[in-house]
Amino acid sequence: MDAARILLVEDSEAIRVPVQTALRAQGFAVESSPDGGDLESRLATFAPDLVVLDVMLPGRDGFTLLPVVRRASRAAVVMLTARDTLADRVAGLAAGADDYVVKPFAMAELVARVHAVLRRSRPGGAVTAVADLTLDEDVSVVRRGERTVDLTGTERRLLGYLASHRERVVSKTQILTAVWGYEGFDENVVEVHVSSLRRKLEAGGEPRLVHTVRGRGYRLGVEP
Repeated sequence: MDAARILLVEDSEAIRVPVQTALRAQGFAVESSPDGGDLESRLATFAPDLVVLDVMLPGRDGFTLLPVVRRASRAAVVMLTARDTLADRVAGLAAGADDYVVKPFAMAELVARVHAVLRRSRPGGAVTAVADLTLDEDVSVVRRGERTVDLTGTERRLLGYLASHRERVVSKTQILTAVWGYEGFDENVVEVHVSSLRRKLEAGGEPRLVHTVRGRGYRLGVEP
């Protein structure tokens, strides 16, 4: 795999410089910015694989910039924030962030999260079909019949995991481990992303394929 490109958007120089140094030491190509003023042009010219995005920025904040990344790029997003409430974390993840790191953080933790997100966002896989749902080998193109379904990186990984276990029930803990790379996160995050995935898969009035199995988890498949 080629060296990943990372765009770091962080207004604090005391954080930006050491993070940039640490990521470059891991072999990543890194560009940084103290705000999101030139984000659109950076996304076009640098074409990052991942954006490390601070929430509290001058001008447009991270929650405002996140949809910009999603519209203009396929980059994964790791958000940085000093706000450690469940509502803030769920808001960031529901808006399309791939991970959420709370300040102050250990540099080793951030680097590990970056590696984990990149592993998940640059996968390979098998071609899969479930009823009228089709996924290409890396879940980059998803269709229901003739309709293309536009998913975030996290939603693609979630769907890919469900598809690899189609017609079987997988628990929220299994999903957290496989899709986010760790077990210690609030299970509400899974519910938020499953709900978003369902809305997109059913936006054309198609029948439900992601089913809740009460007390056990979720199953991808046709109704029995």
